[in-house]
Amino acid sequence: MAKICVTGASGKLGRGVVRDLLDHGHTVVATDVRPAPAGLGTPVLLADLTEYGQAVEVLDGVDAVVHLANIPAPGIHTPAQTYNTNTVMNANVFLAAAQLGLGRVVWASSETTLGLPFDVPPSYAPVDEAHYPFPTSTYALSKVVGETTAEQVAAWSGIPFVALRFSNIHDPEDYATVPGYWDDPHSRKWNLWGYIDTRDAAAACRLALDAPLQGSSSYIIAAADTIMNRPSAELLKEVFPSVEVRRDLGEFETLLAIDAAREALGFIPRHSWR
Repeated sequence: MAKICVTGASGKLGRGVVRDLLDHGHTVVATDVRPAPAGLGTPVLLADLTEYGQAVEVLDGVDAVVHLANIPAPGIHTPAQTYNTNTVMNANVFLAAAQLGLGRVVWASSETTLGLPFDVPPSYAPVDEAHYPFPTSTYALSKVVGETTAEQVAAWSGIPFVALRFSNIHDPEDYATVPGYWDDPHSRKWNLWGYIDTRDAAAACRLALDAPLQGSSSYIIAAADTIMNRPSAELLKEVFPSVEVRRDLGEFETLLAIDAAREALGFIPRHSWR
């Protein structure tokens, strides 16, 4: 069992990751700019990761880090603030991990690096890791810059870096809103009707800590199905009729391909709104 730092521990995914790691016997050092929510299971060390010294302090003495602390989506802050904050936090955590010689860095990249929102249709479907980089916002650009930084720091340090390109994260209580998506397939075309259950996203982080990987690698993390009640091929034909479909699709199969994560991480989504 390992001692793992989880940044962004008070956030939606952070809470799930902390619980999952504790449930699997790991020691967790949780950190955030916000206090611990009720029931987290461990205290939260308050730290501002835009300050390099604070990043070093929270990572000192841990075996690995699951780095989730970022502005979580476009539109929350100004484009410049989103880009600057995320880029600085990612660089500080990555460089602190290298300075301290951590065993691994697992961190939250984003499905937006693949071209989201798909106002311009994707080049093909299902979209996989090769459909990169297509940042359409400063949020997505901050993640692309993070992946490039991770590649270089991994090469300098010899530390494996694993970027997880999470789809739209849903807690179980969020599933009550799912039928509201069904009347208009265009309302969720922005990410090809993708999502990921928080519990599966947390499991992906844990699996990425132990997978036999070297260098810097990136994986799409999505549910095995779409958020819709209509067949995936039918949705594509209606909304994106010109998009090349590169393989036969299961009835409700995800259009954000998770084959690479399954092969490299052993990631198999176990939860669905269905």
